[in-house]
Amino acid sequence: MAHTDRKTPGRRRLRRVLTVLGSVVAVLALAVGAGVWWLWSDAKVTTAGRTAFTNELAIPPLAESHVDEKTGRRVFDLRMQAGETEFRPGRKTPTWGFNGNYLGPTLRAKRGERVEVRVRNSLDEASTVHWHGMHLPARMDGGPHQMVEPGARWSPNWRIDQPAATLWYHPHPHGKTERHVQRGLAGMFLLDDENSERLALPKRYGVDDLPVVVQDVKFDGDRFDHGHGLMQNIGFLGDRTMVNGTLDPYRVVRDERVRLRLLNASTARTYDFGFADGREVALVGTDGGLLERPVAEDRVRLSPGERAEVVVRMRAGERAVLRGFPLDSGYGDAWQKRFAGGDDSFDVLQLRAARTLRPSPGVPAKLAGQELPDPADAVRERHFELKMSGINGRSMEMDRVDATVTRGTTEVWTVRNENGMPHNFHVHDVQFRVVSVNGARPPAALRGRKDTILVPSGTTMKIALRFDGGPEFADPDTPFMYHCHLLYHEDGGMMGQFVVVDRGGRAGTPKGGGHAGH
Repeated sequence: MAHTDRKTPGRRRLRRVLTVLGSVVAVLALAVGAGVWWLWSDAKVTTAGRTAFTNELAIPPLAESHVDEKTGRRVFDLRMQAGETEFRPGRKTPTWGFNGNYLGPTLRAKRGERVEVRVRNSLDEASTVHWHGMHLPARMDGGPHQMVEPGARWSPNWRIDQPAATLWYHPHPHGKTERHVQRGLAGMFLLDDENSERLALPKRYGVDDLPVVVQDVKFDGDRFDHGHGLMQNIGFLGDRTMVNGTLDPYRVVRDERVRLRLLNASTARTYDFGFADGREVALVGTDGGLLERPVAEDRVRLSPGERAEVVVRMRAGERAVLRGFPLDSGYGDAWQKRFAGGDDSFDVLQLRAARTLRPSPGVPAKLAGQELPDPADAVRERHFELKMSGINGRSMEMDRVDATVTRGTTEVWTVRNENGMPHNFHVHDVQFRVVSVNGARPPAALRGRKDTILVPSGTTMKIALRFDGGPEFADPDTPFMYHCHLLYHEDGGMMGQFVVVDRGGRAGTPKGGGHAGH
């Protein structure tokens, strides 16, 4: 009996300790659970149905140009500069732009013209200007090997030798592209040709043919917030969108049909564009130009860097909202999708139709012949595995050539993503054909000329590329890039280099460096 009594206080103390520990564990579990729930709930962003559309949409001006009498070139001037922009009344945000405080003018040229762009850097740090989607020699491309130092100038020139298309320009400094684009260095570059000028499509710039440069942004007081959210390994995700540098934008339209040139100029976010009322649009063009025939779509998905041209029909007096809908697939599991922005939705732009609309002709049934490479002509196949650690397990090195291709030949590249998160794939210089998606024929929206494709997790894509061009395109020492255009991934080394050589040629040694003077 005495022995039992001696043990009783110890047992009581043990029970008290276990009770306290159990309470602590329960509190910790509740705290962790609450924290996870807060992270999960806070990661979803939406402005759908909540946007007042109080600001008239700005239209970037068409860049002035002249034809030089001596060279015959169409000459443009672009100046990279710092400034301040009042996105919100009375609040000035430090920004960068071309020929202005934010974004840049729209350059426009015609197939067959020779163009020259005189770039001047008045920033306090080096940058580049890359002509995204343009077919041109590597030394004119504006990649990380063509840095323009502060106070320096760079004047690339080339002949426009590709169909009418909606292209764009933006910086490409190795390791800093995301931040430079976020600050505002971007603009459109439109190409025309005889066919596009003849077609009965809306073509009055800023009237019934609207540039729509979409970016997601976040503000920290008066400044841009460039930070990455917790668990957001995809890169920067903003909590609101703007178009052409305009927050909450609306545009009054006075024509029955309006052409929207959509550019996803965000650095990491993919949009599933459509109208809030579910109406269909006519998809008439992709990255590299017009489709063979229009395609009726109620959703157009664009990852960073991709473009699409759509024609929407308006009814007098109505208001139609362009929306970015949640993404239904390709963003990995539910956790990855939530923290990669796949559950987010945004009201992007409101179109306000006038009470009386000018009649517009119907969208032509035939748009353009397709200048696409034939995979049957391929002389070589290559494989590219997309991972955060790099492409094919290799992180970008400025002095390493990863592939050597022969001028005038066609290749088939297989691009695969099993990384559990979304990536995309952009190739400089060429417009390629999507041959297959997971072994099947690509959907209609991927059958035109492309330079950037979304490669969702669990996806394998085959693309055919033809490396055309005159003798000036053979340059063993100056590479083109291929990379993920989610710019945080690109900056982290998810990029490789290839050079174009003449038959029998070998790759040289890429040289870095900038343009220190004129």
